[in-house]
Amino acid sequence: MKRLITRRDFIKDTGCAALGLAVGLSAMAKEDVEKTSLAKVVLIRDKEAISADGGPNGEVIQSMLDRAMVALFDCENPVECWRRIIKPDDIVGIKTNEWNYLPTTSEVEQAIKKRVKDVGVEERNIAIADRGVLNHPIFKKATSLINARPMRTHAWAGVGSLIKNYIMFVPDPYNYHGNSCESLGSIWHLPLVKDKTRLNILVMLTPLFYGVGAHHFDPTYTWKYKGLLVGTDPVAVDTVGLRIIQLKRKEYFGEDRPVMPVAHHIVFADKKYGLGTGDLDKIDLIKVGFMEGILI
Repeated sequence: MKRLITRRDFIKDTGCAALGLAVGLSAMAKEDVEKTSLAKVVLIRDKEAISADGGPNGEVIQSMLDRAMVALFDCENPVECWRRIIKPDDIVGIKTNEWNYLPTTSEVEQAIKKRVKDVGVEERNIAIADRGVLNHPIFKKATSLINARPMRTHAWAGVGSLIKNYIMFVPDPYNYHGNSCESLGSIWHLPLVKDKTRLNILVMLTPLFYGVGAHHFDPTYTWKYKGLLVGTDPVAVDTVGLRIIQLKRKEYFGEDRPVMPVAHHIVFADKKYGLGTGDLDKIDLIKVGFMEGILI
């Protein structure tokens, strides 16, 4: 029998439909929020990043950084991307890493500096430094920092990471070596650097995936990965970099060989110091360039 639909039934049914729709929209909205809240990290690789002589190819490095910025900020013009994080009146410190066996490389440094200048920052307001930043006149009054360093295993911290790269901003680095350098994240809350870092670039051109001792370096344990990891969240970028190192170790040794000591400082940077996310499930990894041997 056909049921007679009363006015009350109509209101009840349409009310339930509206409620169902609202619930559906709410779920969709939640999903969208979750997507947009993911930490964005760009992995850019280029076959020509390393020249025939074994050194970085400056023109290609510039192109890689530009393409990474376009992907990271979802805009067409690289300079416009830089304008989102750097202003013409900024005083910019580019924190590099000078470890002689595996430095950030001048090609990466100059690619960063070029785009900072393209935004309109004057030469006199830009500095590139590692050791000595604590007393460097530009870094002491910097309004913005760009953090760039190569990824490598490290005897005290597990890995030499973007988070660790700020250890030169304290007068007593040796006091930050306890429990695999777990307190490195605290440095990021010091007045000299707090809330100033605009971009993090983990250099993955020829990473070091295995070492023994504090200053050990053997090129046998590097490989031409030809990549850069770029993001605004240092913990997320370090997390992806660490994962690639771990996967390379497994590929090379034929078994799982976790990085030792455990890189506690990356976890603590997330859980204790709130610098970003170390959960791979909460990282939106965007891969650009060639995929052969990408590992992750």
